[in-house]
Amino acid sequence: MKLQASSLILIVIALGLGGTAYLLERHPSSQSEISGEPIFTFEEDQVQALTIKTRQQTLAFVRSERPRQPQQQSKWLMTTPLKAPASEASVAYLLNLLVSARSDRQLNVSVSQRSEFGLDRPLATIIVKLKNQETHQLVLGKPDFNHSSLYAQAISPAEGSPPPQIPKNIQVLLVPTTFENAVNRPLPEWKWGNSDQPVPVDPD
Repeated sequence: MKLQASSLILIVIALGLGGTAYLLERHPSSQSEISGEPIFTFEEDQVQALTIKTRQQTLAFVRSERPRQPQQQSKWLMTTPLKAPASEASVAYLLNLLVSARSDRQLNVSVSQRSEFGLDRPLATIIVKLKNQETHQLVLGKPDFNHSSLYAQAISPAEGSPPPQIPKNIQVLLVPTTFENAVNRPLPEWKWGNSDQPVPVDPD
């Protein structure tokens, strides 16, 4: 009986360790998220223009290259859906996420599986144009099974010539859910001072 009891205890311990490993795999710690791979490698000051396409609206912003004047409210200008000084805080919050957020997991899946991750009808598509004319995109899909991350696809210029045909597989990332808050803002929150009156601006 003692041998059987000891064996039973060992089995319980083994099961417990196995369950812990499973939970760690399914629910990575904050430390693993911090040490994950960066989504993009560009810096915030390299960004020249920003477009955000959600299911409700499309917004476009451009950085003003003119020396900042005392009466200039923001270094970012909204060009779509109207021309107005942009909320510097709202734009900066999203840009900070783009340059600092990391993905703790990547999944290599077939292009035909995009709908399973909500990438066929995305929550939002963020298009970043750099000063060197490079264009990067982040497509935000649906939340994962426990709503701790969003599925996403990062699209950046490939080195050398573009591939001759559409790839059969794509890499799906898990990115912070804070992206959802960063893009799902009503139009007034994207304008300087939440003003309802458009202010003509020169984006050059």
